[in-house]
Amino acid sequence: MKPWLQLAFFTSVFLVWHAEAEFFTSIGQMTDLIYAEKDLVQSLKEYIRAEETKLSQIKSWAEKMDVLTSKSTSDPEGYLAHPVNAYKLVKRLNTDWLELENLVLQDTTNGFITNLTIQRQFFPTEEDETGAAKALMRLQDTYKLDPETLSRGNLPGTKYRSSLTVSDCFGMGKTAYNDGDYYHTVLWMEQALKQHDEGEDTTVSKVEILDYLSYAVFQFGDLHRAMELTRRLISLDSTHERAGSNLRYFEKLLEKEREKSPNKTVATTEPVVQSGAYERPLDYLPERDIYEALCRGEGVKMTPRRQKRLFCRYHNGNRNPHLLIAPFKEEDEWDSPHIVRYYDVMSDEEIEKIKQLAKPRLARATVRDPKTGVLTVASYRVSKSSWLEEDDDPVVAKVNQRMQQITGLTVKTAELLQVANYGMGGQYEPHFDFSRKDEPDAFKRLGTGNRVATFLNYMSDVEAGGATVFPDFGAAIWPKKGTAVFWYNLFRSGEGDYRTRHAACPVLVGCKWVSNKWFHERGNEFLRPCGRTEVD
Repeated sequence: MKPWLQLAFFTSVFLVWHAEAEFFTSIGQMTDLIYAEKDLVQSLKEYIRAEETKLSQIKSWAEKMDVLTSKSTSDPEGYLAHPVNAYKLVKRLNTDWLELENLVLQDTTNGFITNLTIQRQFFPTEEDETGAAKALMRLQDTYKLDPETLSRGNLPGTKYRSSLTVSDCFGMGKTAYNDGDYYHTVLWMEQALKQHDEGEDTTVSKVEILDYLSYAVFQFGDLHRAMELTRRLISLDSTHERAGSNLRYFEKLLEKEREKSPNKTVATTEPVVQSGAYERPLDYLPERDIYEALCRGEGVKMTPRRQKRLFCRYHNGNRNPHLLIAPFKEEDEWDSPHIVRYYDVMSDEEIEKIKQLAKPRLARATVRDPKTGVLTVASYRVSKSSWLEEDDDPVVAKVNQRMQQITGLTVKTAELLQVANYGMGGQYEPHFDFSRKDEPDAFKRLGTGNRVATFLNYMSDVEAGGATVFPDFGAAIWPKKGTAVFWYNLFRSGEGDYRTRHAACPVLVGCKWVSNKWFHERGNEFLRPCGRTEVD
């Protein structure tokens, strides 16, 4: 019950009690009870209206969610393949359902709250919502998508289109702001303001948006635009203390600029700079531009001359008895370093079984610390993975044996079969699979030497994004369900082939499943003997 309704209700009750206590012997005085009762009925009606309004809001929410969940449960992976749907699911469960709970808790409830409380332990957290927002920003940057495109859900290959509201865009901007990322703060607050100006119904005020936007713009040193946005804020809310203080501070800075350049005319206002005017800040990854361009299918160095050196053939694993009758189709993806793709490596049934085994064990994917050799999570690897042993199911042993037959390398010293699922914005930034000379203890605990080769199975098609790219020589390999790619990480001499630095591009639309086997040096000395030179 709202506080003012509680006050009216209990005031009326008090008046009735007081009248009966003081006026029951006088009809004249009892007339006051008539008016008290009238007031009580009016208060009761107001309470009923408030409850009906609340129930109407809850019913509207339930109907909307019924339609949405009917669509999403019919094809969960297909629905979540759209990154906006994935982000909004996380946001709904972390934020919107909490708001509904607060609405329901305004009065006595039924078993809903109990059920919601029990289910909450499985809900995404604040950290999850932040991660989902950052994933959308990662897609935005990698694939050069403007906020309008993401907000409207205009993405290629999407089956279930979804859009972002003003509140969603505002939430994206706040996430960036709280992370000190003013570049994305500006982009998403601008989008929130644009949709607000277009008349979209929202509970977020323009004052809130302008408050964040003006400060983020100021962080880029754009004093004039910061002042203009702040003045717009004050025109909407003249009592906004922080905006008034900021404006005075901006004016002082502007005055100092005039004093430093007395002969230069400094305009008090300038046109508001449009979205995209600020450059994206540089980060820790030196080949960021090359990597992201390859993810978009740009800058691939597949020349006609190189294309002529690539062939398709049947591969029998150097006359492996198991493959003589049923060889695998082998296709060259790149000439040097030699990267090949094998077709029909895993059947749909095997893929589904591997996924079924892996799903209960999926955990945040890790990387091996180069100094300690210990596995740890890293922000540049965003996926979930699990490791399968041959004892888990015959299909694991069968797939392992097949990889051994194809490569001619032994799986006895190879790592377990790793299964990875890249969800919303899932990626693995440029990295080496082998250990370098400055990290000699990376695989010391395994006792099997360095990673000599990588065998990567694609267990799903990906509607958009998700390529495996090699920034050093400009190759991009796109996932095809049932196929696998293979390359050597080391030369025959045991020296690392630094050209094999590669990355898993963010998944723009779709759900990417892969499994991989890392073969090690030990046990393969005679299966892949040393060459005559260091780079053979």
